[in-house]
Amino acid sequence: MLVGIAVSAADPSGLWGTLKEAAACSSALSGANGESSANELVQAVRTEFENSDGRANAQKALRGRFAAAEPSDCVARSLACLREVSIILDAKAPRDAAAFKAWLSDIGQEVAEASVEGAFSVSAA
Repeated sequence: MLVGIAVSAADPSGLWGTLKEAAACSSALSGANGESSANELVQAVRTEFENSDGRANAQKALRGRFAAAEPSDCVARSLACLREVSIILDAKAPRDAAAFKAWLSDIGQEVAEASVEGAFSVSAA
């Protein structure tokens, strides 16, 4: 979710773009993509998001982290937290770290591309 927030806040794309980005983030969190789908740590995180308690816990933590934050603050706060995640992954789960980071990168890419999908077909019409 932090990756999605960072990408969306870095370049706000209006209401429809933000909705598309949120949907892309949600889809990427739940769907299997690439090699990361076989990674146990990625699967564990996905499993947490499949149940309402896991989602509620994540949302509560995000509300605390982003309380009264401006969009530019959201980017900085997300990146700081993602750096912490990277350090923890490298220290505690070195075998899973590369695949997990690749999964996060894939989520970022999907979110970034979501708001521009269809933009060219609309302007060409």
